[in-house]
Amino acid sequence: MSCNWGTELWDQFDNLEKHTSWGIDFLERYSKFVKERADIELSYAKQIRSLSKKYHPKRSREDESRYTWCLAFAATLRQLNELAVQREELAENLNTQIVCELTRYTQEVKTERKTHFQDGRRAQQHIESSWKQLESSKRRFERDCKEAERAQQISDRIDLDNKTDGEKRCSLKARQTAQQKKQAAEESRKEYVTSLNQFNQDQHQHYHTLVPVIYQRIQDMEERRIERICEAMRSSAEAERKVLPVVSRCLDVMMDAAESIQPRMDTQQVVEVYKSGFDPPGDVEFEDYSATMRRSISESSYLDNRTEGRRHSRKLWPFIRKNKLLTLLSSPRQPPPPPPTSPSPGGMANSPQSPPPASREPITQRLNDLMTSSSRTRKQCLRSLKRGLSLKLGSSPADCSHLPPEQRRKKLQTRINNINQEIQREKEQRDALLKMREVYERSPQMGDAGSLEPRLEEVKQSLQRLDDELRRNQAWLSEADSRMSDHGGQRQSGGCGLNSQATTPGSSSLKQLDNRSPASRESPDGSYTEDHSAELQFKSRSSEFDDDFDDEEPLPSIGTCKSLYPFQGQNEGTLSMVEGELLSVVEEDKGDGWTRVRRNLEEEGYVPTSYIKVFLDSSAKGFVQSSRLV
Repeated sequence: MSCNWGTELWDQFDNLEKHTSWGIDFLERYSKFVKERADIELSYAKQIRSLSKKYHPKRSREDESRYTWCLAFAATLRQLNELAVQREELAENLNTQIVCELTRYTQEVKTERKTHFQDGRRAQQHIESSWKQLESSKRRFERDCKEAERAQQISDRIDLDNKTDGEKRCSLKARQTAQQKKQAAEESRKEYVTSLNQFNQDQHQHYHTLVPVIYQRIQDMEERRIERICEAMRSSAEAERKVLPVVSRCLDVMMDAAESIQPRMDTQQVVEVYKSGFDPPGDVEFEDYSATMRRSISESSYLDNRTEGRRHSRKLWPFIRKNKLLTLLSSPRQPPPPPPTSPSPGGMANSPQSPPPASREPITQRLNDLMTSSSRTRKQCLRSLKRGLSLKLGSSPADCSHLPPEQRRKKLQTRINNINQEIQREKEQRDALLKMREVYERSPQMGDAGSLEPRLEEVKQSLQRLDDELRRNQAWLSEADSRMSDHGGQRQSGGCGLNSQATTPGSSSLKQLDNRSPASRESPDGSYTEDHSAELQFKSRSSEFDDDFDDEEPLPSIGTCKSLYPFQGQNEGTLSMVEGELLSVVEEDKGDGWTRVRRNLEEEGYVPTSYIKVFLDSSAKGFVQSSRLV
């Protein structure tokens, strides 16, 4: 259906002006809508990216690369980040392809509309001016006709009354006036006819030529505006459709990541990570104490049985408390912390200056004190000696013997794999250097072959070192595998043999140590020992030392102290205290910066010497000096 605003809406100039103005307003409103949508997409992408970054691991952890649910979550976060990228791309396309273009086109439409309506107003003003001219000539013609008619009537009336010469002269004058008025009316008639013809011509041109052309231009402008809105909507949908395949692909990857989660594999991985390889503890044997009652009791036999009972009544490692040697003699491995630079007001008055860091007491000197001191002082020297050893010993053995069997095997296997990779890289580098040397020997102008010898020698030494390290770790791995297989055989055949054998008071403890499972050879602090003889010797000595400490009484207080600063005892063997607290001093500082104190006859531990102010008793000072001189 064809329509023409020039013919159909020739008299709707004002309505067309309002309609086109509303169309431009709609164009601006749609541009604002697209811009706000782009801002929303950009903000959404920013929030999604921030969310993905927030929950993404800061640094790669071995645990998160081991389990399928962690890997699936990491893949989901990566795809979420990709979704944010697509949303940012969509926002950029909306801004560049739609918002900017619509803003520029809106200015063009406003200028074009202004021009068209100015032309329409000029045409309308011209036809209105022609109409006014026609009306003026028409009124003049009407006035002249009336005046001519009136003059003719006056002349005719004078002619009828023409009696005298004077009246004749008046009649002649009236006829001349009537003739002039008639002539003026004729001229007004011609002018009116001319104005009428000109107006009809102008009106025909206005409504059949000028108005259709101007209105057709306005109609074309309006159609282009609507078409541009259509293109903008189509571009918006196309821009979003363009990112849909990538979004769909990201969602598919998320689905695949969720489907890749395997609970059974993850639980099996937990076993692989934390399995120690130890066997569960065996049955507890019956110890017949009635055999000692049937024998003759003497002082020596009674003492022997008492000692034997102490040595053999050892608990299994899952239920035993930590060795007293480790508990009583261990002090913090690191040096005590310095006092606070700005202490609280409560401790400012009595706060001494921070003493210079004291040099640690040599272990040999503590051994000499141990051998030459009395019984009570010997125990204090043993505690100091243990503190010194705990500060010295901190590195794990190279063969990973401190680890449980299964963890040791995995650690060695990982080390072997890394060494093999390094060997492969070194061999590739050696082959490249050898080829380069051959090229230099064939073409001396390309380089000096002798310059590669130092590097080849370095690679050769590195390969030899790696081979030695590989053989050493392979030997440790073979040893670990063989011991694990031996422990497996003992688990299958050791149970019935252990229960079938008779237990006597003299052989009970030895039999229990010989048939003990690998789990029982783990020390209370988590270390592991494969050497049976060394383990038995260590346990016997520690057992004797524990027996000595079972009978000792709590050390007497040699004074009191007041805490100058609060201290949080986080290491084993330390004691927490608050500012201004009064404590009993049990043992003075041995030169390592720690003082042993007691609270309420129950809690006992070490605190930094620089954190307290000590008040020794006069009798205790003499006892301490005498014990140091012994």
